[in-house]
Amino acid sequence: MPPPADIVKVAIEWPGAYPKLMEIDQKKPLSAIIKEVCDGWSLANHEYFALQHADSSNFYITEKNRNEIKNGTILRLTTSPAQNAQQLHERIQSSSMDAKLEALKDLASLSRDVTFAQEFINLDGISLLTQMVESGTERYQKLQKIMKPCFGDMLSFTLTAFVELMDHGIVSWDTFSVAFIKKIASFVNKSGMDISILQRSLAILESMVLNSHDLYQKVAQEITIGQLIPHLQGTDQEIQTYTIAVINALFLKAPDERRQEMANILAQKQLRSIILTHVIRAQRAINNEMAHQLYVLQVLTFNLLEDRMMTKMDPQDQAQRDIIFELRRIAFDAESEPNNSSGSMEKRKSMYTRDYKKLGFINHVNPAMDFTQTPPGMLALDNMLYFAKHHQDAYIRIVLENSSREDKHECPFGRSSIELTKMLCEILKVGELPSETCNDFHPMFFTHDRSFEEFFCICIQLLNKTWKEMRATSEDFNKVMQVVKEQVMRALTTKPSSLDQFKCKLQNLSYTEILKIRQSERMNQEDFQSRPILELKEKIQPEILELIKQQRLNRLVEGTCFRKLNCRRRQDKFWYCRLSPNHKVLHYGDLEESPQGEVPHDSLQDKLPVADIKAVVTGKDCPHMKEKGALKQNKEVLELAFSILYDSNCQLNFIAPDKHEYCIWTDGLNALLGKDMMSELTRNDLDTLLSMEIKLRLLDLENIQIPDAPPPIPKEPSNYDFVYDCN
Repeated sequence: MPPPADIVKVAIEWPGAYPKLMEIDQKKPLSAIIKEVCDGWSLANHEYFALQHADSSNFYITEKNRNEIKNGTILRLTTSPAQNAQQLHERIQSSSMDAKLEALKDLASLSRDVTFAQEFINLDGISLLTQMVESGTERYQKLQKIMKPCFGDMLSFTLTAFVELMDHGIVSWDTFSVAFIKKIASFVNKSGMDISILQRSLAILESMVLNSHDLYQKVAQEITIGQLIPHLQGTDQEIQTYTIAVINALFLKAPDERRQEMANILAQKQLRSIILTHVIRAQRAINNEMAHQLYVLQVLTFNLLEDRMMTKMDPQDQAQRDIIFELRRIAFDAESEPNNSSGSMEKRKSMYTRDYKKLGFINHVNPAMDFTQTPPGMLALDNMLYFAKHHQDAYIRIVLENSSREDKHECPFGRSSIELTKMLCEILKVGELPSETCNDFHPMFFTHDRSFEEFFCICIQLLNKTWKEMRATSEDFNKVMQVVKEQVMRALTTKPSSLDQFKCKLQNLSYTEILKIRQSERMNQEDFQSRPILELKEKIQPEILELIKQQRLNRLVEGTCFRKLNCRRRQDKFWYCRLSPNHKVLHYGDLEESPQGEVPHDSLQDKLPVADIKAVVTGKDCPHMKEKGALKQNKEVLELAFSILYDSNCQLNFIAPDKHEYCIWTDGLNALLGKDMMSELTRNDLDTLLSMEIKLRLLDLENIQIPDAPPPIPKEPSNYDFVYDCN
């Protein structure tokens, strides 16, 4: 007979004694269980003791988390959080440097536990740490030369403890003094600072900026872009990541009127070229956190275009009208003066109207009216002028080429530029806030100071080329735009490293090539609607679904590394989850770093029997999406969130690394619970596999023997003289 569900069998350790094996009744109060354990070892004052996990986390067991204890868990009897916090509060004020250092090391480790953190904060521990940072460093100035390693470690552990305590969100960031901010900023501004101190100081500054408007202003006064630049020129990617994170935070929280000013400073300090040289083109792989920060910087930079994108043209504004005159002058009067007043006014108006028609404006009489739609607003006109001035030959060629065609076959440059600018803004999501989880940065946008304008210049030439290849007329305008969007999107997915490489990718994606790709995809997705085919599909669909189910479960057995997201500060904290080979237990546990390959079951401390799972919920229904306001509003995070509900009020919360992993896990968990797999990935896989299977069964295979095993791989040839390099 199985044991009652409320009884958990555990081992409990106590220093200097043999571990005890005992059964814990989850219905009993935790204090009664601790008293029972203390009585077993003849320990008085049981209220001074507590239980904690004996693994690397060392988290305390509380009434809130006690349901996480599973059979086979190893616990440790230890000092209660209140006692421990009191002792550490006294020890870190010790006059002995060695004792102080050891206490700060313990504090940095224990502060990760919210139970201990609450007790330490109740003792005004945060104020004590800030005072130590503000005044303690001066106190030990004289000792630095002879005890530099000790001093560095002490400060590093102090800042680590501070970061961990603040990360629990118990204390408001608005409570810190200017002196503390100045001290943290001085660690960043000082050259030759210890790496761990610098890293934690940058993390603190980022959190200050993101969590408090008042602190943003104070930090902005203490830290300049020029002081942050040297940290990007080093070789430590973690320091570079935190540095870009601080720049992003300052950028994100800057008032609208200051963002353009800040962008100008970034340009003056050559931030883009420094990032390109020392980060993107450095001889090492870019990790996920760095990719995220580069993506955020890319989004914030493009968002500077939002103001122009949402600004309508004022037809009465002479300065804005002069831009249109300049476009006409460059195209048709390149050698004449812009203010040439020869000829009558009527004749000039007639000539201008004719020229504006050749330029492809919808309103030939007053082309300013074409720029009253937002988006793209004035941004389209800015792009057109940039193209005309910086790529003048290409601009004149496109305009004159189209003005010499028949009316119905001309590619309207003005209309095309306006629609193309709008399309590029949609592709790059100009005006949207950066996602919490996205790592999708494009190296080519870091290769030019005017990357958006250059991007437009390449795409407008592509549009003109595609128009000619399609032999389009004005009625085909929307079709051409759809093809161009597909060409641009396909080229971007290859992540070209430069604008020239992007241009080469587009050259290979001609209209003919797009037609071939579409035809190929259409054939792969072809759906035969005849009755015999539908009956065949119905017959083999269960087999295909079983195959997909097995693939999903096999992927769960391999496991996935998930990132722990925090609404106050992104950190490289990971945890791993995988299904046991017999599909009966989910093994999971925290990791210090992102793993290379699979993580063995025995290294994952926690278990969740599949039989205990009550339900799987996704998106807004997830408990962790209801708790975290900052993440709750982020659409992309919501789309990647899912939770396993088990026992009473217990859950295991996930945020998948990407949409593919989200589909794999939600499908796999639903399969374990005997429910249908409803993800988009399952639908696509089912369509692909069904199509392949039907095509195979419809082949004329009479008298053709299909081997059971694949044919052997032939030996390598004795020479490769038959290979030619076409380049």
